[in-house]
Amino acid sequence: MPKMKTNSSAKKRFSTTSTGKIKRKHAFKSHILTKKTTKQKRRLTHTGLVHKSDVNNIKQQLSIK
Repeated sequence: MPKMKTNSSAKKRFSTTSTGKIKRKHAFKSHILTKKTTKQKRRLTHTGLVHKSDVNNIKQQLSIK
């Protein structure tokens, strides 16, 4: 049986915490920043956690049990 492959795009976008949760970055912070407020840009800087309904799909893409 062949080895399982991790999804290359998923391994660049997600990482796991020490407790097993999955971290992600916020969208809308890459370009066209002039029309966004400073408060909005500051809040998008921080990482967030993946919603529990998406965790199983992402763990499958990352080949995590």
